[in-house]
Amino acid sequence: MIGNITLGQYIPGNSILHRLDPRTKILWTMILMVVTFLIDSWLEYVMMGSLVLLLIIVSGIPVRQTLKGLKPLLFILAFTAILNIFLTGGTPLVTIGPVRITYEGVMSAVKLFLRLVMLVITASLMTLTTTPMTMTDGIERLLRPLGKIGVPSHEIAMMMSIALRFIPTLMEETERIMKAQASRGADFDTGSIFSRIKSFIPVLVPLFVSAFKRADELAEAMESRCYHGGKGRTRLRTIHFTYLDGTVTIAGLLYLALLFGIRLIR
Repeated sequence: MIGNITLGQYIPGNSILHRLDPRTKILWTMILMVVTFLIDSWLEYVMMGSLVLLLIIVSGIPVRQTLKGLKPLLFILAFTAILNIFLTGGTPLVTIGPVRITYEGVMSAVKLFLRLVMLVITASLMTLTTTPMTMTDGIERLLRPLGKIGVPSHEIAMMMSIALRFIPTLMEETERIMKAQASRGADFDTGSIFSRIKSFIPVLVPLFVSAFKRADELAEAMESRCYHGGKGRTRLRTIHFTYLDGTVTIAGLLYLALLFGIRLIR
């Protein structure tokens, strides 16, 4: 389960998404996430789902690798959808005592499930096609205008990049500790939900110790290389917008115009 987390991982490639400027990918990922929350009709869901599928194909990332990031979240996705089924009023389909399942509740649950799936896939595609260093440069360049009011754009970008970079590392460390504990008789798969949560306590203590140790080693490594923040820092590779970014932006704007244009016509 832990090995299925794809957030923070990068898969090398030469697809259109890989060659886009990181600022373009970050901005359009945020835009698509907002649009995903705004869609409502089934036609809009079909259009948005088709776009997400097209992005997966264009990225060159295997579909299985992209969908793997959904496995750790299936419980949350299903639980959220089930809550909508039982807590949404409307036309009753099934009534069992005080419990009612309504048509509106089922439709709301399905839409919410699809919306969350598209959100996770969109975010995963951004990290799968962008290196941590490139992501850092993109975030820093986007936040640079805020530096005029005292916002430390470089430090924020560096923290976000390190956090994304260490997600897979911490997941691997967690899996290693769980295997070590299981070899000593720990049981993480059976028992009640409370006993399972309790069984994870021996995992959390060494995980926190390992995380703090890695953070200390990283700080020492940065200090030994005379790292003093972004002031006066040069880069081996600089990011810049290209015709590909302009083409993708124009295509994205046309898509949004079509999506919301259909809503206005209807």
